[in-house]
Amino acid sequence: MLYLDHAATAPVRPEVLEAMLPYLRDRFGNPSSHHTVGEAAASALADARQRVAAVVGMRPADIVFTSGGTEADNLAVKGLALGAALRRGAPPHIVTTPIEHEAILASCDYLRRVHGAAITELPVDTTGRIDPADLAAAVRPATALVSIGYANNEIGTIQDVAALAEATRAAGVPLHVDAVQAAGWLPLAGTGADALSIAGHKIGAPSGIGLLAVRNRLPLEPLLHGGGQERDRRSGTENLAGAVALAAALELAEAERVAAAARVTALRDRFIDRVLHHVPTARLTGHPVHRLPGTASFTFAGTSGEAVLLELERRGIVSSSGSACAAGSDEPSHVLLALGVPAALAQTAVRFSFGHDRARDDASHARTQLDAVADAVASSVAAVRSGA
Repeated sequence: MLYLDHAATAPVRPEVLEAMLPYLRDRFGNPSSHHTVGEAAASALADARQRVAAVVGMRPADIVFTSGGTEADNLAVKGLALGAALRRGAPPHIVTTPIEHEAILASCDYLRRVHGAAITELPVDTTGRIDPADLAAAVRPATALVSIGYANNEIGTIQDVAALAEATRAAGVPLHVDAVQAAGWLPLAGTGADALSIAGHKIGAPSGIGLLAVRNRLPLEPLLHGGGQERDRRSGTENLAGAVALAAALELAEAERVAAAARVTALRDRFIDRVLHHVPTARLTGHPVHRLPGTASFTFAGTSGEAVLLELERRGIVSSSGSACAAGSDEPSHVLLALGVPAALAQTAVRFSFGHDRARDDASHARTQLDAVADAVASSVAAVRSGA
């Protein structure tokens, strides 16, 4: 079975598992306990915090460990918006886009329904890119937060985060960047973001650990209340083994990032060209150049995306129809609809996402394998269109 759904989740890397195992077996202390076992745990947690801070280009005090990317996004959007609202004494205004992950969009909807927040969704072009001028025009005195994804989880389009950060900095408004898909492929340090979300299971750590890197000067209202862990920003006993795993995974991904991105981009482009050549009805979704190295997403007119996926799985290939968080939904992708893709065509979408393991493979073997996948795509689409 060939697994091409790394955007949904990636396997735990052996090096990461080795790094975290001692904290599941022997070094199990609670970092808040005031005895030698607890102090050893606190020291390991502090080390993990320092290591991830170095990768994302922030201070250790800026790192809040969470249960994953969804919690990190919720904490960023709700926490920063409510923190600003409490300080100003007025409902917040938030700027985002219609192609964000549901963790962002649902958080904004919650703030609108429960706290009277005003939400502005910036337009995107047919490739999913934002015009920084539109962002600059959308910001107003009541704007508490701008929240934008670094790279889209369905189509892989990468935003010009530096230009967006310049616009928010000029307006004096915090910028939150959802970097869940970008981690391991794009630079995390130096983006200009004031807050950054990461999920461990996308980069070789296990599910259940993530982080929000957020400038400590920003008022952040916690979502979880209790013992005051994480500098009163996220109560609850920390996932020590997970934090160690996340630090190891981030360091490995960052060390490999430049070389892996170059090699996987070449494989991705070869794969895209072969699919477009062999499947006349195929259309690439997302930006043709400014896209994640490991993401290739298509629509196949005259098919059902789910039917194509079943045909591919019969041929030993696992991929997806889009966001794993929307699996089982009969609704067309909100991302593709925002790009102007008709609803019927959006329901034919299939996404292939590759991991760093493609870069570690023998180059000739990787090309041959992905050529075979492209051929399987062609035969699968043909089978669905013919009703076979």
